Amino acid sequence: MSEIMTGPEVNLESWVDNIISKYPPKVAKKRRRHMVVREDGEAGCSQTIEANTRTVPGIITQRGCCYAGCKGVVIGPIGDMVHITHGPVGCGYYSWLTRRNMYKARDDKKNYMSYCFTTDMQDHDVIFGGEKKLAQAIREAAQIFKPAAISVHATCPVGLIGDDIHQVAKDMEKETGIPVMAFSCEGYKGVSQSAGHHIANNKLFTSAVGKVDEPQPEFTINILGEYNIGGDAWEIERVFEKCGIKVLSTFSGNMSYFEMEKAHNAKFNLVMCHRSINYLAEMMEKKYGIPWAKVNFIGPESMAKSMRKVAAFFNNDELTKRIEAVIEEEVENAKKGIEPYLKGLEGKRVMLFVGGSRAHHYQSVFRELGMEPVVAGYEFAHRDDYEGRHVIPTIKVDADSKNIEELKVEADPERYMPAIDEEYRKRLEEEGVLSNYDGMWADMGGGTLIIDDISHVELERLILDFRPDLICSGIKDKYVIEKFGVPSKQLHNYDYSGPYAGFKGAVNFARDIDMLINNPAWKLARAPWKDRSFLNASLNS
Repeated sequence: MSEIMTGPEVNLESWVDNIISKYPPKVAKKRRRHMVVREDGEAGCSQTIEANTRTVPGIITQRGCCYAGCKGVVIGPIGDMVHITHGPVGCGYYSWLTRRNMYKARDDKKNYMSYCFTTDMQDHDVIFGGEKKLAQAIREAAQIFKPAAISVHATCPVGLIGDDIHQVAKDMEKETGIPVMAFSCEGYKGVSQSAGHHIANNKLFTSAVGKVDEPQPEFTINILGEYNIGGDAWEIERVFEKCGIKVLSTFSGNMSYFEMEKAHNAKFNLVMCHRSINYLAEMMEKKYGIPWAKVNFIGPESMAKSMRKVAAFFNNDELTKRIEAVIEEEVENAKKGIEPYLKGLEGKRVMLFVGGSRAHHYQSVFRELGMEPVVAGYEFAHRDDYEGRHVIPTIKVDADSKNIEELKVEADPERYMPAIDEEYRKRLEEEGVLSNYDGMWADMGGGTLIIDDISHVELERLILDFRPDLICSGIKDKYVIEKFGVPSKQLHNYDYSGPYAGFKGAVNFARDIDMLINNPAWKLARAPWKDRSFLNASLNS
């Protein structure tokens, strides 16, 4: 990877020091640890970055809250469940359809993705308690919609007044006969939405996964950390089914509650978003013996590499031949589809500030398009998402992390059945196929810049000083970026497009990025005050 093209007058270390000098001394000291200029671009280097710490008050951050991570990211995409936000209506509305998760109803015709359920807590409920109102909401949801299951998500006021949502859920499950899962995911818990991911993982593992034993075909997998934004999961499933591999469940895009109950019957777990779902992958391995591999389905090369991990795991000659044949066909078609856009994208520079994995996942497809990722960072990642999982033992557990329960998981004496023997598993681990993630470090070359939890002032200075051709980010700063005349692509919800995963998704992505970057409208973007003054004033003598 080439160094960022900053010109002879700009030095990245000097640029970081300059932007840090704009902050008060204590704030500057904290923020400096969240910015790293990569030295050699190698994995396992001595550099470290600060991550998963509270955002300094007053700094405009892209992060979301714990509730957003639990309900908005992990639980919300399960389509045959009713998801009730226990709190003010604004919290429920905030998390309603913002991620563009898609779901196809199964034979039971149950699909509640388009609904927004909330207890709509008012002042009276905050003062006198909202447990009765929550119970009535669950009762009505069960009677009217008859969902496969119901989830309840606590918001900040609920945690502050002490409503016992878990007891209400237990009572209403007994009354209605429908599973009711309660999540204490108050927005203020943890430092970001990452805490909500962990809370969601724990409850799914203890309350849903492992309920139904059902024999499955030899080549059966789960996909974890894939949320079917714009139809991504359907494209991924299409390719695996073409290879003769069954996708049993997808956590949690296009997944039904009943598929989740059977997930432990799969032979192999593929982890897409490491940050949001690695907890579940590890717990399923400990209890059921299901190994996991970190994968990336974004871009033809990454998709092919991930498919080869599956081939290596099952170690079946016939399956491997089918996978290689599918790869050959799909890669050829993808390259033909991408080729018309390469000329317009060659040499363009991109910056990515997205989520806890996407800022890494999309780097490979940008390089396949001839573009260069020069600055990147996550919103809510931990150090291992940057530096690799080998640093996990060195990460200090702070007070915020201790708020999240760490489940003690042991092997199930009857259902712990690994699909491969121990010797072969160790070999795959040594080769980096299983239980391994090198993090973003490995793909950011020397002379590039990594910024964790970027603030708006830092983002604005990057635009003004380096003039990137594209910035991939989220809705909170999309229009701030575009007012500078720089196109911005949301990678949280794809700006109403997609799918972008897999081989066909890569063609869609190339088309949309070319159309975005090379749109002549950007040449017309100019702040109106640069052409004429809006205020005229004079001294009063």
